[in-house]
Amino acid sequence: MTVTALPQVPQTDAAALRVLILDHLRSSLGKDPEHATPYDWRMALSFSIRDLIVQPWFEATRRSYAEKRKRVYYLSMEFLIGRMLDDAVINLGLREACVEALAGVGPDFASLVEDEPDAALGNGGLGRLAACFMDSMATIGCPAYGYGIRYEHGLFRQRFEGGRQVETPEDWLIRRDPWMFERPEAVQTICFRGHVEERGKTVTWHPDETVLAEANDMPVVGWQARWANTLRLWQARPTDLFDLARFNAGDHTAASEPEALARTLSRVLYPNDGTQAGKELRLKQEYFLTSASVQDILRRFRGQEGDVRKLHGMVAIQMNDTHPAIAGPELIRILVDTDGVDFDEACEIALKVLGYTNHTLLPEALERWSSWLMGAVLPRHMQIIERIDDWHRRRNPTRPASVKLIDEGQVLMGPLAFATSHRVNGVAALHTDLMRQTVFHDLGKLHPERIVNQTNGITPRRWLKLANPALSTLITDTIGTGWERDLDRLEALESHVGDAGFLGDFAAAKRANKARLSDWIAKTTGTVVNPDAMFDVQVKRLHEYKRQLLNILETIAFWHELREDPTRAVVPRVKIFGGKSAPGYFTAKLIIRLINDAAKVINADPVTKDWLQIVYPPNYNVSMAERLIPAADLSEQISTAGTEASGTGNMKFSLNGALTIGTLDGANVEIREKVGPENFFLFGLTVDEVERTRATFGHEKAAIGASQRLRDVLQMLAEGRFSPDEPGRYHQLTDILWNHDHYLVTSDFESYYATQRKIDTAFADQSDWHRMAALNTARMGYFSSDRTILGYMADVWDVTPAI
Repeated sequence: MTVTALPQVPQTDAAALRVLILDHLRSSLGKDPEHATPYDWRMALSFSIRDLIVQPWFEATRRSYAEKRKRVYYLSMEFLIGRMLDDAVINLGLREACVEALAGVGPDFASLVEDEPDAALGNGGLGRLAACFMDSMATIGCPAYGYGIRYEHGLFRQRFEGGRQVETPEDWLIRRDPWMFERPEAVQTICFRGHVEERGKTVTWHPDETVLAEANDMPVVGWQARWANTLRLWQARPTDLFDLARFNAGDHTAASEPEALARTLSRVLYPNDGTQAGKELRLKQEYFLTSASVQDILRRFRGQEGDVRKLHGMVAIQMNDTHPAIAGPELIRILVDTDGVDFDEACEIALKVLGYTNHTLLPEALERWSSWLMGAVLPRHMQIIERIDDWHRRRNPTRPASVKLIDEGQVLMGPLAFATSHRVNGVAALHTDLMRQTVFHDLGKLHPERIVNQTNGITPRRWLKLANPALSTLITDTIGTGWERDLDRLEALESHVGDAGFLGDFAAAKRANKARLSDWIAKTTGTVVNPDAMFDVQVKRLHEYKRQLLNILETIAFWHELREDPTRAVVPRVKIFGGKSAPGYFTAKLIIRLINDAAKVINADPVTKDWLQIVYPPNYNVSMAERLIPAADLSEQISTAGTEASGTGNMKFSLNGALTIGTLDGANVEIREKVGPENFFLFGLTVDEVERTRATFGHEKAAIGASQRLRDVLQMLAEGRFSPDEPGRYHQLTDILWNHDHYLVTSDFESYYATQRKIDTAFADQSDWHRMAALNTARMGYFSSDRTILGYMADVWDVTPAI
């Protein structure tokens, strides 16, 4: 197949861009410059940038059709894309032009970037990975669609009251989104409940409920606009908008019920599933995404190729975790019930098309639905899942009895995704090995060729070029351009690490980032921090296995020892936390409150406040990460060994010149190999040691008994040192640590504490610290998401780059 580059976007200078902006201000916003608000200017600028993206987007789409290129369809419940304006401007190479175009006529460019809300389309690493993948597929020229949900309120907006997490709705769509194109013609009907009628070989599903999935398209442009793909987000609408008869009868609220019930499907990411209604909503939401996407994929395919038996030659569907695992049954349903394909053949077609990315080793995170709920909500799919189980058993006569897709009245979505996918990938070398040994041990033995590894990566365009202009400018001045597309070129920095001038500039870039973050922290939280202190950062979703609890316990222990001996030589340290807990996760929310309670006491302590501070800015999101990560000196990657699939925050910190304190977990293992063990602060138990310790009765008490420091901290918690108004507030946490410490906080505590003191010593030698930090940056080329996507294209999707 001939590969040709797209026509380049016409060079747009500042004067031409200013004309575009002013034109949109008048024609799209109905304002003149004298009366335009910052919102008006941002929208006018965004529309102007979108105009420039449309050309490569249209051309890439035309070429995909004309050359009959195989497309990747990436199904994900999350796309944590952050702000789009600066990202698009960076990829188009127009940042300087934007600054100049606005000078003298409107607000400055930076203020307009700040005015844009983060798109509330995700929560954590899963969604950020999907966003990085979309950027890399566009940069490489991998023809692709991303499919997700256009959540009205996202996960939630986090604030703190009395140290407690309080959830309120995100309001990112309260004003118009300039990046989305509504596609009212691309509507899919989604069915729920009802009954299945069988007449001979004909099977008909008669649903009781239907909603419409309406498409909203966002163009995703790659580096230098050489290719562009589409992120299609579905929003739910009622089949019948309004019941006029009920309204005229006086039942005004009930008249709007169809709209309210439909919109519920796309209102909130991950609704609390602690109730039966919550479970049903979660299942419906996942099917809503998957059915709309699979129907859309088949519609597009049929427009090019009529024979569904050739589907795998044009379509690769990737399921990002188990949320879209119903894709297999849905695809088979349509092939059998609509296209008349024999059931076994439909299963084989699906097998060639589907791929599944596993993101967890935690059994409770591998989704499972009760057969009763599945049968009630999706009765036809329950039948199909039972038949898939039978097909898989017949196809694999040596299948052990332990391999089941349905077990004890529950549909197991992980095994279902595995059974219907031709490739199942882990996201780090260690994770993939453990996946073979644990959650998919028997399935992996039955299908050894299916499990492959694709270590995660991050896009350097956003996470270095955009987020860290000071460091990216230094890199370009030192080794030239091109690293943005080929991150391996960072290796050329190594020859400069011995240069005092380069290290001085590297340190200055870090110091400038820390000064900016210090100003933002003061403005946001009211806490004044010292930019010359060590910035020690842990930002990630709150979960016990990620061990924010270990971090705050060590912080309290360190504070206690500082109080005991305030004359000891230490380096000042600012502990920075960020992240949200799921609304129904009581233990994680209690840990958040402990961090905030400890901060209140420690930050007010006149003895230690110059040496130790804690800050926890609320509502961690992509934009906050872009502030924190470039300013970090130390990256906390301290999950229990064997629990984190990969992580991508660890990569972002190292790329931006932070040193890591971490366990041998997830991608930490590969990062340590690449940057060098001497430039990584390792602590804690290994995977094998974790398993042996867990199997030892009373390991918690033994670890606590061996650590006076830890006993002192637990005593302070038990006595209410940080909660004098409620002394028993943290009894649940102390009980977990004494009796149910599954994630081995107590066993790793002393190793973690000792390693932190080694870090104090290392940070005191600033010259050597910056040398190690620069080597981290120089050796992170492997962790580009461009490399990851090329791996998927070769090993999973069988797709070649179009450019």
